[in-house]
Amino acid sequence: MNQIFAIAAGGALGAILRFLVSSGIYQWLGRGFPYGTLAVNIIGSFLLGLLTEGLVIQRIALGVDYRAAILIGFIGAFTTFSTFSLETLYLLEQGQTIKALGNIFISITACLLAVWLGLLCTRALFFWSEGAVVWQGHSFPYALLVINLIGAFLIGFITVILLNKTALAEPYNAALIIITTGLFLVLSGLYLVLYLVEQGYSFSSQFTFLLGLFTANSMLCLLTMWLGYLIGKDI
Repeated sequence: MNQIFAIAAGGALGAILRFLVSSGIYQWLGRGFPYGTLAVNIIGSFLLGLLTEGLVIQRIALGVDYRAAILIGFIGAFTTFSTFSLETLYLLEQGQTIKALGNIFISITACLLAVWLGLLCTRALFFWSEGAVVWQGHSFPYALLVINLIGAFLIGFITVILLNKTALAEPYNAALIIITTGLFLVLSGLYLVLYLVEQGYSFSSQFTFLLGLFTANSMLCLLTMWLGYLIGKDI
């Protein structure tokens, strides 16, 4: 039952972000081609490859509920094959065969490439010392931290583009930024702490180190989001 609730929570967030991302892109580029659906599927495919390699193939011992919330709930709801199919069919019915075939080719090719790139990124990160280094008796999961930074950059980059291209009221803009940033910082920090707990760390005896790692992750992710924001606002 806990796993079902975890998937529902992740799915709710993924569905909301999919709506915001696709709607923003359609307002930006128009609806002459399924740009919005294509964008969320490519982004979701990259994240699926990146996180599947980290959470499953590398056998990071995070809870099943946590994995399900991310891989099944969030990414499953963020991406959409059914909308891709419907939009392609609409293009065919409108006699826009070239656009329909282009959507099929680009979607399949780009999504496969995105998953592959995500897998390669994580495999490269875990290649050296299995993704963690030991310094002064403490293990630093640098691979997971880099994955968090990639996610932070994408959030900052995509969010600022959406805010520039959509006509949301200022209170909604503020809520979107605060909720998205807060959730990401909490979940990404929890991701690191749970990993170390599974490696034998204890909150009672190593609380200071775990809190320091959580804080460092939050600060680095905020800095990386800001960098993504600066790059994205000029697009």
